[in-house]
Amino acid sequence: GHVHAAELKIGYVNAAKVIDQAPQGEVALKKLEAEFGARDKELVATQNKIKQIEGDLEKNALMMKESDRRTKERDLLLLKRDLKRATQEFREDYNQRRNEELAVLQKIVYKAIVEIAKQEKYDLIMHEGAVYASDTIDITDKVLKTLGKQ
Repeated sequence: GHVHAAELKIGYVNAAKVIDQAPQGEVALKKLEAEFGARDKELVATQNKIKQIEGDLEKNALMMKESDRRTKERDLLLLKRDLKRATQEFREDYNQRRNEELAVLQKIVYKAIVEIAKQEKYDLIMHEGAVYASDTIDITDKVLKTLGKQ
């Protein structure tokens, strides 16, 4: 007799879309905003202070005493240096935390995909690497729905 290959049940998921649209991602973003909001405001305040001093120097340079002008210029230089360092530290810290949150989110998404695959007896779930996937095998929205219930 002939041996027939069993029908493979294949699914496709747009993982990037899931990560982008999952409610857990929204929660993670809000968490980051809460964590870094105060520092962000400080940086903006320092930027404004720098602009203010620069404007003051420009307007009043001719009427200022040489020593006052020099003091202001030195203050300005220090502020700019502080801002540059603080901005860099902020970026590094933010990126590190964002990557941590993203790793957590990826695990949650992966679990949801595996859960659906097992429940609905999929043999294979493809993602981004697929050259083509028809809508009939696309489980992206199903994964998002599952994540929405968690």
